[in-house]
Amino acid sequence: MRIVSELPGLTGERPVHCVTGVDLCDLLGITAPMLTELKRRGIAVHLRHDAYDLTATVRAYVEHLRGIASGRGGEEHVASLTAERARLAREQADGQALRNAQLRGELIRADEAERAWADALRALRGQLLALPARLRAEGRIDAAAEAAFDAALRATLAGLGGAQAGGGHG
Repeated sequence: MRIVSELPGLTGERPVHCVTGVDLCDLLGITAPMLTELKRRGIAVHLRHDAYDLTATVRAYVEHLRGIASGRGGEEHVASLTAERARLAREQADGQALRNAQLRGELIRADEAERAWADALRALRGQLLALPARLRAEGRIDAAAEAAFDAALRATLAGLGGAQAGGGHG
């Protein structure tokens, strides 16, 4: 690594130690695209073509890394990190609430609910379709009323459940 020290002017400033981009990348353990990003964000102090202020850049980079490590790596980073932590906390709380509700018997699986409802609706359909024949067997209606009642029930069930409900069961 080659470091070029430029002496201060008459104003008593500190000497500026310059390094190339390649040497700076090697020293900081970063890639050239990362150096470009650091330069864009003002962390890598670019002096002129392929010359960086070593002291100012290292200080700014160390401060940048400290900020990231402590969770204050810039407003965007802090906002993003805070949002991610909040999202994770909500997901964990939701997951625990679901597990608790399931343990208390307040929740069932969707496929179990669907199966139970399908079974109940099939049983209801069967009982409704049996009504006309049962009323006829009990002598409460005649054959014509039974046929009309059966047709009306099938049409109603077909309208409620589509073509499947109006099938030829009886």
